[in-house]
Amino acid sequence: MEKFGVIPGIDQKVSRIFFGCAIRPMNLGEDAGTLLDAALENGINAFDTARVYGSSENSLGNWIRSRGVRDRIVLLTKGGHPAFHPENPADPITRRISREEIRKDLETSLLALGVDTIDIYLLHRDDTSVPAEEIAGWMDELVKEGRVRAIGGSNWTHQRIQAARDYALAHGMTPFTVSSPHFSLAETAADLYGDHCVTLTGSENAQARKWYRENPVAVLSFASLSQGFFSGRWKADDFCRADSPLKPEFIKAFGCEKNLTRLERVRKLAAEKGCTVSQLALRWGFSQGMDLFTAVGSTSPERMLENWKALDIPLSAEEAEWLSAD
Repeated sequence: MEKFGVIPGIDQKVSRIFFGCAIRPMNLGEDAGTLLDAALENGINAFDTARVYGSSENSLGNWIRSRGVRDRIVLLTKGGHPAFHPENPADPITRRISREEIRKDLETSLLALGVDTIDIYLLHRDDTSVPAEEIAGWMDELVKEGRVRAIGGSNWTHQRIQAARDYALAHGMTPFTVSSPHFSLAETAADLYGDHCVTLTGSENAQARKWYRENPVAVLSFASLSQGFFSGRWKADDFCRADSPLKPEFIKAFGCEKNLTRLERVRKLAAEKGCTVSQLALRWGFSQGMDLFTAVGSTSPERMLENWKALDIPLSAEEAEWLSAD
């Protein structure tokens, strides 16, 4: 399949695989130059980070400046993440979706990354108490000021994305064109990261997937391997053993019969195709009719290249349907 796509507002084609910069070395602000060099040299030109990923933005910015690659890459970061206060049950979450907080996060990200403009800027979470129309106006200001090129939301429902788009298009503003929800062959029984993460998996989200197939909004999926469920390390039996090496919360999130059946199907078909479990699970996502991109992180250049090659694997509609059948 085509390894690059087009996102309105971005001059260059965008690799379908974004290098996910929420990895430990980068979160600690360490030098990840060798890894990032390998990604770019092999064709991955899009990089996904966020204000809340520790020092990831600093690590990525240091690489961009030291290599002089700003004009060769597509840079995505996210702001507006809530503040969590687990020690205070009366006020466990402070929402940060306001014009002031969005601008504060963006300014901090621009400084950390050492750039003048962000290619794709997403709001990391939503606040449904704030009208989507009002948020659309705040984000459009950033585009008109030249600080960002394309805008969207992470963990926003498609209904909220549509409301923001409808308002923007009706008032001559830049509409949201990127959405970043969870999407994977494995369905989740528990919220992946807390605070109502939005997923497109499962029969209950069929309408959301239909909306994305019919509207010009790119989907940048996260956790497409479902936190290692499709890493290739695990078999269905590992979820059922009394002495299972897996953490109870991982088993709770992914260990349903439907997922375990899908895992064994992926293992079987991957063996027949001569590819890895991870590659086939990633490839399946691109068969679902949406304008899909996916963010995948790795600390191994070899594994990163393996993920990129997933797009080369042939997968028929019949095979894709079999993998996800109930």
